[in-house]
Amino acid sequence: MLRSPFIILLLLLNQQANGFVPAPRRKNIPSLLSESKSILDNILDKAASNNESTDKLLMDPLVDMTTDADDAPSSWSYAEFAQTYPNVNNIGIATIKTASADLLAQVAIAHTPVSDIDWERAFLFCAFGAVYLGAFQYWYQVNIFKKVFDVDKFTSQSWGDKLKDTEGLKSLFAQTALDLTVLTFIYLPTFYVFKAGVFSGSADPSVWLSSGLDSYTTNFSKDEFDLVRVWAPADLVCFSVPLYLRLPVRHVVSFVWTAYLSFSRGGH
Repeated sequence: MLRSPFIILLLLLNQQANGFVPAPRRKNIPSLLSESKSILDNILDKAASNNESTDKLLMDPLVDMTTDADDAPSSWSYAEFAQTYPNVNNIGIATIKTASADLLAQVAIAHTPVSDIDWERAFLFCAFGAVYLGAFQYWYQVNIFKKVFDVDKFTSQSWGDKLKDTEGLKSLFAQTALDLTVLTFIYLPTFYVFKAGVFSGSADPSVWLSSGLDSYTTNFSKDEFDLVRVWAPADLVCFSVPLYLRLPVRHVVSFVWTAYLSFSRGGH
């Protein structure tokens, strides 16, 4: 009677594990099957004692596939990205928002044909959005404000608790006053200097500064009135939300403000 090669191999491995290999002898098929089953049971028992997960995989190969599916990375989350890379997120939003607001003002408000869009003006707002509204604004409204004011405690509370937090409300009004000061004496002059740099036709920064400050002084009364009535209430909301959402929320208001600024002050 012929023995199965696979069964013979299992017998030899089992006998070698016990330290000897006897001379082959004939056995009937039921005896061989019984020994083979005993060997397989022994292998599975040892695998289970070493690693329970190995036993599960041998008994059900789909177990490992199910685990991999459960452990797969979740879908992309904007909120997680904004928390992990807040500065990059803010610069990207500021650049796109400011350029888009200018294009909206040119095409939708001023009814400029697409073929006649002033791309120098679009570049002005794109550069201003990236440098000032993106990089500088993030630096002072998040990093500086966080050092000067205790913003974490207040912004992490519920709206009901915020209204009961007297010290937090004082800090909120102080942040709003400071931001309006920065908008008045840094934001507006910087905008006009950027505008002069794009439109003056001069490569001399002193010309940009002189021309920009002249425009700032000339338009100060009207600009300041509009700035306070828009940004005072907006800041009260912006400085109440969590830090990682502060500037994204601000950009919503800033989009409308920038479109107005483009329409009223963006021309040559």
